Amino acid sequence: MIRELPILDELLERHAAVLGSNRRAYTNHVYRMVNFCAELVGDDPETLQMIGIAGAFHDIGVFADGTFDYLAPSCTRALAYLDEAGRSQWREEVGAMVYWHHKITPVTKAMGPLVEAFRKADWIDVLHGAVTCGIPRSRISEIFKAYPNAGFHWLLVKLSAKRMLTHPWNPMPILRW
Repeated sequence: MIRELPILDELLERHAAVLGSNRRAYTNHVYRMVNFCAELVGDDPETLQMIGIAGAFHDIGVFADGTFDYLAPSCTRALAYLDEAGRSQWREEVGAMVYWHHKITPVTKAMGPLVEAFRKADWIDVLHGAVTCGIPRSRISEIFKAYPNAGFHWLLVKLSAKRMLTHPWNPMPILRW
């Protein structure tokens, strides 16, 4: 079980102010995703670095940009960080991980297995293990026990309901086919 990932912890700390009272919920969501993703593709150090960076930024636009249409702003922030950190060689893959993580259907094989694993990891978490993508249910339960929900799913319900009321003709701009 991955219990600490320094790059992820550093990035979450950088965003502590914008996450505010949602920090624990978001942190636990991201750590669950990191663990699910590692279960799907492995946990070599470079892969974990990319997962950690994508995880930190994948939903950050909700908080930092105050929007439920947050994929593009989250991606922009991730790419800026990669440039700042001297990791521009990861722009394409990390950018795709962030931008396509809400895709309902599988990503194209050309995007690579890490992008698809990240997408699956988010769906496993958002659907609270209703889909397993091949990860044993006992392992999913173990990860949820280590990183409790802490209100994350309730936050999603509240954000979705607010969006439906304010944009009834475009309630879920974050979903991709």
